[in-house]
Amino acid sequence: MYNADLAPLRHQTWGAYNIFAFWMSDVHSVGGYVFAGNLFALGLTSWQVLIALLVGITIVNVLCNMLAKPSQANGVPYPVACRATFGVLGANIPVVIRGLIAVAWYGIQTYLASSALVIVVLKFVPQLLPYADVHRHGFMGLSTLGWCGFMLLWVLQALVFWHGMETIKKFIDFAGPAVYVVMFILAGYMVYRAGWRNIGINLGGVKYHGMEVLPVMITATSLVVSYFSGPMLNFGDFSRYGKSFRSVQRGNFWGLPVNFLAFSLVTVATLPVFGQLITDPVETVGRIDYPTAVILGALTFTVATIGINIVANFVSPAFDFSNVAPKLISWRAGGMLAAVASIFITPWNLFNNPAVIHYTLDVLGSFIGPLYGILIVDYYLVKRQKVVLDDLYTVAPTGSYWYRNGVNYRAVAALLPANFSWFIGAGLGALFYRVLAR
Repeated sequence: MYNADLAPLRHQTWGAYNIFAFWMSDVHSVGGYVFAGNLFALGLTSWQVLIALLVGITIVNVLCNMLAKPSQANGVPYPVACRATFGVLGANIPVVIRGLIAVAWYGIQTYLASSALVIVVLKFVPQLLPYADVHRHGFMGLSTLGWCGFMLLWVLQALVFWHGMETIKKFIDFAGPAVYVVMFILAGYMVYRAGWRNIGINLGGVKYHGMEVLPVMITATSLVVSYFSGPMLNFGDFSRYGKSFRSVQRGNFWGLPVNFLAFSLVTVATLPVFGQLITDPVETVGRIDYPTAVILGALTFTVATIGINIVANFVSPAFDFSNVAPKLISWRAGGMLAAVASIFITPWNLFNNPAVIHYTLDVLGSFIGPLYGILIVDYYLVKRQKVVLDDLYTVAPTGSYWYRNGVNYRAVAALLPANFSWFIGAGLGALFYRVLAR
């Protein structure tokens, strides 16, 4: 149950800024903008979307702090922290669930970032346009040019990952601020083109009256939480590096509520500038006339998406798959398994389905919602924040987390509410486990 990658850290060096930079890259990815645009497409006005974002991201902030505590206090990644709740062997159930979800998102985010690169290439080398046509030059649903962009980013991400967590930390420390600078420049350009008077407040084209808007706003809020449910669940993979829990809390505050509300201006501005609501920032960049702005915007989206893809969807399955067989699968081997698998799921076919964003969020919520309730109840109410660190790494029947044959069947049984939405699943998972644990 032990290897050097899963072992408790002796030196925890990440400060509040490192956590803040982690969330900066997460929010300012192509997927983040597509998601925010879809909230406007629900028919909500800007202030209604703003409230939904604020409530949703506040919930995410609270849950991240709660899930960060056991990993930061003990210096262990998410899979090892799960052993205390599900058993040293039973932990592989929530770990594999998270790992498989990360593989799907890793492929989708790589495809989105490669789309930004293709925009730049076609802007300056229009002769390659036939090779961007999947019907003329394509394979498995992706054009030849699309394949080149996808595999280029796949290799670049693998190189960053292979150099280890210190290199990853340096990359996101750079990517986060760089994205902020460029996005504010791009936002200023969009507002200048549109004019302040033309920035509308109703982008969805639907007007709700009275209490009609409430269920839509609740839906939007739950979608915000569900969107972050993946990185939030395995946030322990990063909070373990925090030099103090206070540093993690400060990083989460600036990186989530403050950061998340600062990035919706570009989407708001696209309607008056281009005459329609554009939810894909890659398309927004592609419509800008100035070549320098196109290059800057597209490369920034690419860097940001690579950053969050590595931390949220590469690091996570690396730990997860290593946990399944610690003696056979190292952290690097686990990450490369996930990267290879992301090619074979053909993520562009998933993403090109118009309903895929919300559908994926629903699946995320239904599968991993109960995990939050179970992990939080177990650590704070059942274990009272006390963990026997050595016993997380032993399969001896006398170990604290051996339970029955290495599995805590009470925790596994509490996963049954997985068919419900995120909030209902999390609540029922917490309630079922609290009752069963007694």
